[in-house]
Amino acid sequence: MNLKTLSQLFSFRDIRNGLLGFFVVLGGIGLAILTVWANQSGNVRLAGITAAVSLGFVLLILIFVVPPLARSASAEASQMDLPFEFTTGGAIYLILLVIVGFAAWNTGNNLLFIVLAFLTSAFIVGFIIGNVGLKKLDVKMRFPETIFAQEPTPLIVSMHNNKRIFPTYSVMTEVRGKEREKSLLLNEIKKILPAKIAEKFVRPPLLKHTLDYFVFLPRRESVENKTEHIFSNRGRFIIKDFELSTHFPFGFFRHRRRLSAQEAEIIVFPKIEPIEAEILHLPFEMGKRVLAKKGAGQDLLALREYQPQDDLRHVDWKATARAQRMIVRDFAAEDERRVSVIFDTRMRQSAKELTKSLRQRIEEEQKGERTSPIAKRFDKGVSQVASLLAYFNDEQAEIRLIIYDQIGEFGIGKTHLHDCLKRLALIEPTFYETEAGDFPFQTQEEIFAVRENSYSFFVTTIKENKLSDEINRKAKILKY
Repeated sequence: MNLKTLSQLFSFRDIRNGLLGFFVVLGGIGLAILTVWANQSGNVRLAGITAAVSLGFVLLILIFVVPPLARSASAEASQMDLPFEFTTGGAIYLILLVIVGFAAWNTGNNLLFIVLAFLTSAFIVGFIIGNVGLKKLDVKMRFPETIFAQEPTPLIVSMHNNKRIFPTYSVMTEVRGKEREKSLLLNEIKKILPAKIAEKFVRPPLLKHTLDYFVFLPRRESVENKTEHIFSNRGRFIIKDFELSTHFPFGFFRHRRRLSAQEAEIIVFPKIEPIEAEILHLPFEMGKRVLAKKGAGQDLLALREYQPQDDLRHVDWKATARAQRMIVRDFAAEDERRVSVIFDTRMRQSAKELTKSLRQRIEEEQKGERTSPIAKRFDKGVSQVASLLAYFNDEQAEIRLIIYDQIGEFGIGKTHLHDCLKRLALIEPTFYETEAGDFPFQTQEEIFAVRENSYSFFVTTIKENKLSDEINRKAKILKY
């Protein structure tokens, strides 16, 4: 077991708060015992002092012990299938109920007992109605084949109420899922903890996406809503289940119900952005430049004498009449529309990233968002590559995506474009700590072994003077 790595699982703050909490609770118990002893021995002054100090320890417990426990409980509750939870209004109502109940019991006032009965009845009725409202409901969701990050995605959500008597009011629908089945840090944690403990210690974050809000569902009927949802990040979303929730009727509780769903995978493509003006004005005209060589184009290259293998359709009869011998036309070849987009996924980690503890990396993963500067920069590069591919595909060019040493095939059309975008949606950066080496030589040979009329873009974070002369000479360098 690596003690240095194990120590990274616990921050100084956690150790400090844990020790303070332990001693505060221990001190509180000791003061409570001392207060009881002082009362029993008749030492009123000592009992008063210890009681006052105990209040201070209660305050310390509320500061150092309760908040971390509440955060942990909240995080665990979000992963559990709890049927309900108190809202803020419900907690206040419960406190009021306890106060009225204590006052009624202490005073014996009939009016207070009537008020208590009314408040208790509303509390119980609200709980029952909210619980019944979520029973016997079915949810279905339909989404388009292509989903792009940060763009409105049309969704169709339908809900069916199977209850025979009661309608349902005010239901929120959410879809729950994960980006991956296992944590990216699981193998690293397994080196210092047993496998079963490691799997529970680090879990992929559970993500929720709000689908729609249903105001009213009649009994034994279905309601279908069309809505739009924005997926903020590219990547994979594995659907696990649906979650229905309601605050109906009084808002004291948030009732929840999980519905199992047929596991499906949603791939969110990178965001497509407009191409920069400098790229639009590059010195090449895809598919329009006439080459000085024989081909199947429409422009005349030269006239020559007829050969037995020549097509008679290419005979120039006017030139034949003038020359008194068979003359045929040769046509110039047109430049083929071929573009290679090479994505260099190598990124150098900053000193701040290298000094991050294992605990910090776990916390970042649990947030389920790409918030670090490196992640944002890499996503910018992914979006840049996706935009180039989309633009040249619209221009009817043959496109090819190369990711470091993974060389794709040339293709054209929406199907090929979506295959490339899917690769980009799931890609992660390759980190290096020292100066990056050159691009794989074999990869370079295969990239530039294409005919001369092909054009290449090289998207990278590496400085141009660190790249090979061949890449600088044969590709347009774009930085991200």
